[in-house]
Amino acid sequence: MNNLIDKTILFVKQQLLNAESGHDWFHIERVYKNALLIAQSEKCNLEIVKLGALLHDIADSKFHAGDETVGPKIARRFLEGCNASEETIDHVIKIIENISFKGGNFERSFHSVELEIVQDADRLDAIGAIGIARTFNYGGFKNRQIYNPAIPPKLNMSKGEYKISEAPTLNHFYEKLLRLKDKMNTKTGKELAKERHLFMEKFLSQFYAEWDGEL
Repeated sequence: MNNLIDKTILFVKQQLLNAESGHDWFHIERVYKNALLIAQSEKCNLEIVKLGALLHDIADSKFHAGDETVGPKIARRFLEGCNASEETIDHVIKIIENISFKGGNFERSFHSVELEIVQDADRLDAIGAIGIARTFNYGGFKNRQIYNPAIPPKLNMSKGEYKISEAPTLNHFYEKLLRLKDKMNTKTGKELAKERHLFMEKFLSQFYAEWDGEL
């Protein structure tokens, strides 16, 4: 098997074999499909989009004591082993380094249409029905409260505050998920985000009504 994309798919599947289910191979596969869909309407280097989508969460810092260098190092080592060009490697690494939300106050140090596509694809998987499922799955994984009315969401956190937050899971909707619709980069990403955003708003309305004994 000589195809770089096929090799990358096999590598990622192996690397994420025992990953937390919100950040496993199926998450990568969904982001990959989202990226391909968005790329249809953008002028881009499709190979970079594919590699960026496949490798963007190869070692999420949340599962490596907050170390953001692990993912780029693993991706670089793999791509060098596949004899990818330095230009390709550099671009993919920059996508990995700049894709994350990081509290919403993170200024990207790199810009490319390929990054915008992969970032939108990743953010789409963080919202809507899948996003809700992933959010509560991760909250359970971290043994966090589902909701606590006495602990309000904390908006505009610094990158450091965001990384160490242990707030109830429902707060995450306000601290990140509901903000993603307006942070999408591409036309297709923005269109797809609208319906997923509305679904989350309906979910929250239902949640509060049940919590308060109204339904």
